[in-house]
Amino acid sequence: MSKAKRLLDILMFVTAKKKFTAQEIADEFHISIRTVHRYILDLCDMGLPIYAEQGRNGGYTVLTSRLLPPILFTEEEAVSIFFAFQSLNYYRSLPFDAEITSVAHKLYSSLQSEAKIKVDKIHSYIAFWNPKRTIDAPFLKDVLEHSIENRNLHIQYESKSGMRKKHIRPIGVYAHDGLWYLPAYDYHKKKILMYRVDRILSILSTEKSEDEFMNLKEWFNSHEVKNPIRLHIRLTTEGVRQCKSVPYFDGLVVTQEDGTGYIDTIIDKGELSFITSLFLRFGSHARILEPKELIVGLRKQAEEILTMYQDEN
Repeated sequence: MSKAKRLLDILMFVTAKKKFTAQEIADEFHISIRTVHRYILDLCDMGLPIYAEQGRNGGYTVLTSRLLPPILFTEEEAVSIFFAFQSLNYYRSLPFDAEITSVAHKLYSSLQSEAKIKVDKIHSYIAFWNPKRTIDAPFLKDVLEHSIENRNLHIQYESKSGMRKKHIRPIGVYAHDGLWYLPAYDYHKKKILMYRVDRILSILSTEKSEDEFMNLKEWFNSHEVKNPIRLHIRLTTEGVRQCKSVPYFDGLVVTQEDGTGYIDTIIDKGELSFITSLFLRFGSHARILEPKELIVGLRKQAEEILTMYQDEN
């Protein structure tokens, strides 16, 4: 048996057993105690955290059993992992930032020189660009872990109206436009609200939730319309192009033969405040036909902007 194969077998044996003696390994693999000690040193060099206990009842303890056995990658598979890492470069906060850096370092160090050159070129020629934010989200990893563990949170949150205490059931976190968002059920308002993770000032306490709640994937796939209202928009050619670049309108834009188009769908009335600012950005390329509430909201924002600049004169 090759040394590499035996080392792998011993790795899997000790991670499963957690506590062991050199004699147990010697008996299991029919090798000498001296050879066992050499293999243990090799495992330590590989990064396996092994603690030696001295004395008559001593032995060895694996401090964590979460170390995976070696995985073989082809060169293209390894390069594809670095390609995936590129999508994270423009996020200031990541749930597993230190671990991602460690994985990238280990994987890069194991590559042949030709593969390293290819990885270096990927960094120079492709990017998943997001606005470079300077805002930290220090509770990102905590919120994600509490979501997975089905825990309710009591948090201090900074909103437009000031600092508030919130009792929420987090659904999960997702990234958009360089920021992290947390959809969560608000126990006070009895509905799902959207929170910015960077605006969470502290997690005051947590509690295990007895009830199962939807996860982020299920929330993305659900679209409950409690207060239906018709959204009818006429679009110029440029309006069609701009609307198709906004994820909210994905699949809603109908393009006509001359390049112009329209949106004619049913949305929830609660979404009007969100989309008002979008149509303000589209300017004259999107004419709102319905609902009247959206027209009123758009005119109000436009008048506020106009008044602000008239006062300067």
